[in-house]
Amino acid sequence: MATWKIDQAHSEIKFKVKHLVVSSVTGQFTSFDGTVESYKPNFSDAKISFEAEVNSINTKNVQRDEHLKSPDFFDAANHPKLTFVSKSITKKSDEEYIVVGDITIRGTSKEISLNVTYNGTAKGFGGVDVAGFEIAGKLNRFDFGLQWNALTEVGGIVVGDEVKIEITAELQKA
Repeated sequence: MATWKIDQAHSEIKFKVKHLVVSSVTGQFTSFDGTVESYKPNFSDAKISFEAEVNSINTKNVQRDEHLKSPDFFDAANHPKLTFVSKSITKKSDEEYIVVGDITIRGTSKEISLNVTYNGTAKGFGGVDVAGFEIAGKLNRFDFGLQWNALTEVGGIVVGDEVKIEITAELQKA
């Protein structure tokens, strides 16, 4: 079995949510860790575990980031990490997979399905094997207790309920 670790320097854990219905706010987690264990070189039997530090959230706005860390949203003081653990992988093609697993946010676990593109494996610096993936999915923030919302003066919703997940992951073979 091969063990692979996510390379923070070459990976991004991003999200996007509607703001005022007409635009989107994007953000990312800058501190995270992940491990993939696989017997097969194409990762079709992989077991994936991932976690991100909630306090590393960055939306390029300090006031918004502090609000996201508060009990209105992630409640970072009581729930410092969000996690994902895979349950199954379905291979759609040589490069396309569906990964199903449990994501835990704010102490609530729900099953999520992620679309994964396997970009291949190459030799990196020092001859280390490197694998690249692009991952996309979505979830409803209300399912995890991220309930805060407000209405504008004309009745528009400030923050949408659907959160899009966009991950670019580079793994190094341990």
